[in-house]
Amino acid sequence: MAGFARGSRANAVFSFVSVAAATDASKNNRGCPGEIGHVAGFPLLVGTGRRGDHIGGLAMTSARGVARAGVVAAVVVLGLHCSAALAEVQYTVTGLGTLGGTWSAAYGINNAGQAAGGAGTATGDDHAFLYTPGLGMADLGTLGEAESEAWGINSLGQVVGGVGPASGSRHAFLYTPGSGMTDLGTLGGRHSVGRGINNLSHVAGFASKANGDIRAFLYTPGLGMIDLGTLRENAWAYSVACGINNLGEVVGYASAGSTGNKPSHAFLYTPGSGMTDLGTLGGRAESQAWAINNAGQLVGVSWTDSVDSHAFLYTPGLGMTDLGTIGGSGSLAYGINNAGQVVGYADTASGERHAFLYTDGVMWDLNDLIPAGSGWVLTEAHAINDNGCIVGYGTSPHGYEHAFLLVPEPATLSLLALGGALALLRRRSASS
Repeated sequence: MAGFARGSRANAVFSFVSVAAATDASKNNRGCPGEIGHVAGFPLLVGTGRRGDHIGGLAMTSARGVARAGVVAAVVVLGLHCSAALAEVQYTVTGLGTLGGTWSAAYGINNAGQAAGGAGTATGDDHAFLYTPGLGMADLGTLGEAESEAWGINSLGQVVGGVGPASGSRHAFLYTPGSGMTDLGTLGGRHSVGRGINNLSHVAGFASKANGDIRAFLYTPGLGMIDLGTLRENAWAYSVACGINNLGEVVGYASAGSTGNKPSHAFLYTPGSGMTDLGTLGGRAESQAWAINNAGQLVGVSWTDSVDSHAFLYTPGLGMTDLGTIGGSGSLAYGINNAGQVVGYADTASGERHAFLYTDGVMWDLNDLIPAGSGWVLTEAHAINDNGCIVGYGTSPHGYEHAFLLVPEPATLSLLALGGALALLRRRSASS
């Protein structure tokens, strides 16, 4: 899969590319922040995650405190029951196929179960696809270029991504059913990629300026593409947007240092307020945010020490929580739904990369939640919708890297809904 820098997925920790020479002319690497790899000289983090959360610090000096303690006790008891039962139920796993080639990967899903991603064609090129239940995988085309890839999808079935030659710069596109692809342009340079889209058709991504600098952008119909700025405006500055919610809040990462091989920090961009630095989990002071839900919860990855990187969940008012791993050293969170359930990938104790689901304070290896003997090894989960359906990619029973769709069985769906309700109780208790 030449256009997706797939070989770099094997890295278990962050992979950095120097940004010192991040000029537009150098942007000949193909990939996207959201596809583990690098794009034209700006740094991309790669990481790989288990930890149950805890509740503490309750005041017991009033009736309100006693009531809160009762809520927390109920949450703990029900949460333990939910977690134990989840291990006994399953998801059905469906391979989404390809466009005639040997590989595919899905990166986004909407509540109708439509999925978007990239797949190989019979001619060896990589094309963006839209998968619709009952209809299968449709090739979205390339706007006359050699290749394309899709990264996000909204409730209208609109898809965003990038198109371009087999080796070279990309242009962000917006695909609308019935109208096809539209080139969204750049910020004056040669390169852009659409990374996320909300239900208002607002697109977030990154693009190059005339001087070659990389900036996060927000595209809105009628207004076009605007530069969202950076956290530290200087000669070394860059920013990349990765996700957007229906309130127009954008998340991503931006340079947080002043010179040289600067670190990146996760950011939250709020219309009217600009960018906020969300900090890190400590360690090497690096973080990235990949997705945000309509409650303002966001997920991503941060270093926890000089070597390891962990998935995090950031909740307004509570800050950043380390989601841990599934026995290994690293993890990365890609997606979150409106119930606060998180998906991504994590290292196992044996060093393998496995897709995970984090719900109700527990990180689950999704390979333990699909039927035994399915033949699948689920490598990365990239998105989860409000029905609990999950997409990503893994090794199929035939040994190829293919996109998958996980659909929870009824019992699983009920437990996931309970987990979301319990998480809400926790947040309300913590903020009381």
